[in-house]
This record gives sequence, C-alpha cells and structure tokens, in this order.
Amino acid sequence: MLKADFHIHTLYSMDSDTKLEDIIERCTESGINCIAIADHGTVEGALKLQEIAPFKVIVAEEVLTPKGEIMGMFLKETVPSGISIEEAISRIRDQGGLVNLPHPFDPLRGLALNGDEMDKLARQIDIVEVFNARCPLSGTSDKALAYAAKHKLPGTAGSDAHSPGEIGRTYVEMPEFDDKKEFIKALRKGKISQHKASILVHLNSTWAKIKKSF
Repeated sequence: MLKADFHIHTLYSMDSDTKLEDIIERCTESGINCIAIADHGTVEGALKLQEIAPFKVIVAEEVLTPKGEIMGMFLKETVPSGISIEEAISRIRDQGGLVNLPHPFDPLRGLALNGDEMDKLARQIDIVEVFNARCPLSGTSDKALAYAAKHKLPGTAGSDAHSPGEIGRTYVEMPEFDDKKEFIKALRKGKISQHKASILVHLNSTWAKIKKSF
C-alpha cells in the first residue's frame, strides 16, 4: 500500500524554500512513499525530485488562471500561468496529464466560479482535492466532497506543505499504481487520513515570499 501526500511545494514555488533533499528526508521519516510536487507555475522542481527520490513522485503544477488555480498532474513540462481555465486544461491534456481541482471551495484560494459554472467545469475534470490541510474551514472540504460525489469524481488529498514539517500530516492510503489510469482506479479505493495544519504555517509561506522578493 502507498501512503501518499498529493500536494507538496518546493523552493521552486515563490512562497516556499523547502529543499528537495529535505522533502526526501521528511518523507522517509514519516513513511510517505508517494508524493505529488505541485509548485506554483513550474514543474522544474518536480522533475528534479523525480530523478533523485527513492519513492514515487508525480510531476504536478498549480497553474494560476484569472479565475483561480487548476492543478495538472502527470505532466512533462510547465504550463504557463495567466492563461484561462480552458487553456490551462487544454495544455494539461495536450501532454497527457490529468486535471485536478485544488482547494476548489476555499474562500481565499478557491475558484471564482458560480455553481452552474462549477458543474459545467466538472465535465473536464479528472480529480478533486477533497481535503487540503491548509484550508482552515471544514466547510470547504464538505463542499469538495459533495462536488466530487455529485459528479462521480475521485477525491485526492494533501498537506499543501510549504515547509518540511507539514509533509505527511494529511495523506491517502491506497493501492500501488503504475500509470495515470491505474492511479484513478487506486485513488477510488483510497482512504484519507486528514489533519488540519496550524494556521501559523502560513507565516512560513509569507516569510519565504518576502525573502525571495529581495
């Protein structure tokens, strides 16, 4: 069985300074043996970690659109930020990736779409992040779970870690998989162990962003 954290950031994100080696160390300590690196606006860190990690690494990316973030998974190259949701989905599909909705109903980081627009979007989505450890309100997870169930989409979960200590606080226990098709099947059999992060972890992100601005 895998113990997977499907939302981790590295120093290649503008608001994280987590080194790749620190991610490997933390995962080894906590028993995490499958991760998705989903940096903001780049897959560079994910590709590098995939080469050196002794466990499974999914190359992902959070793509910022004018309406919020879309996550591509199983990517080969960076999808540029600033494009529309439709264009982001198209570019993810063009490289054989899966489309995930990260923290879709978070009041600060969720998609700026109404109910009808969200329902229409579901036709183009493969996965929904139903639990994000950095979302402080439990209602956001309830809405994501309901959305995934309504549209019969598998749910994923992750720590959204921007610092090593956050990694593995939330994870999915699921069967092994070899490709994206098996991933979807395995995810449907997964069990989420969810633990919210302290609101103080956002200070780490803010500090990392400030340091990088200089």
